[in-house]
Amino acid sequence: MEKHNHYLASPNRRRILQFGAALGGAAATASFVTVEALAADTAKVNMQLGWLASNGIIGEVVAKRMGYYEEEGIELEVTPGGPGVDGVASVAAGRAEIGQLSSSPSLMLARSAGIPIKAFAAGFQKHPFTYFSLENNAIRSPQDMIGKTIATQPTAVILLRALLAKNGIAEDQVEVVKMGSDMNQVMTGQAAAVTGWMTNTNALRVLGNDRVDMMLWDAGIQLYANVYYTTDDMLAKHSDVLTRFLTGSARGWSEARKNPEAGVDHLVAEYKNLSRESELEAVGPVLGFSFNDTTATNGWAAMNPANWQAQIDTYAELKQFKGETPTVDDVMTTEILEATESLRKQIG
Repeated sequence: MEKHNHYLASPNRRRILQFGAALGGAAATASFVTVEALAADTAKVNMQLGWLASNGIIGEVVAKRMGYYEEEGIELEVTPGGPGVDGVASVAAGRAEIGQLSSSPSLMLARSAGIPIKAFAAGFQKHPFTYFSLENNAIRSPQDMIGKTIATQPTAVILLRALLAKNGIAEDQVEVVKMGSDMNQVMTGQAAAVTGWMTNTNALRVLGNDRVDMMLWDAGIQLYANVYYTTDDMLAKHSDVLTRFLTGSARGWSEARKNPEAGVDHLVAEYKNLSRESELEAVGPVLGFSFNDTTATNGWAAMNPANWQAQIDTYAELKQFKGETPTVDDVMTTEILEATESLRKQIG
């Protein structure tokens, strides 16, 4: 699932983009939901994607096509976006009521910049951002990076800095070079590792069977991906719409998990530009990041306040917040999760 995020051109917004939005060239689809009618019975919802539609919304596609949103009083329309779409600005300005960021730091940095948005659910329990190497020069732990060249996307350099700091490695012990979205630098020996999302199976094919994976999460930087967020105002005035939307989404993701092949069929029927073969290969990793031991206990889309606090602490230590350092209550709420707890735990 290749993703990109774009923000307004103010210095603070550029900094949000630089340090939080894109977890490498394979990161960062932003999407948002526009509620056109907030009547008690039906809410017409437009889900505007910041990039091309992909397997990251397979649960939403299934929910739409199987009538789950309709049963919840949500009329959902999905509008694909492009590189010029600013999802955070649309949500903050009230042009969209619900958003989905690829990576949780984007939201923390936005909140620090004074943008009144807050996370209410996490689609991926583990972030798919990964360092990929080959067996002949494997990077299996952060310590294996010492003395090596690591290629990463410009927007993901901060993640490497966080990883090194977390593991007590001085930045001058690792040479960092920039890369785009392809993996060629590790194949040619220019770098010991390259970075991307584990769900981007097409890009990973070039690495073959000798691929070695070290996930950012497993190296100590535990971010959320596909974070659902909204404004403080929306939470205060229209929590019922958020609850109904998340209920429909949860049911769609549950169905996709029970029958992944049928889920892929729904996805490629909705978006005919997608390859069924590629999506069948990717659906396993996508579902693996959506459902794990955490969801088995706390339900699909759960979030842990302690995890958010650890992320805030890491970014504060690296002096990434130009405004005030946000609190956990600033960046996330469990209100909608609590309202949907019974269903989410059944499908976790």
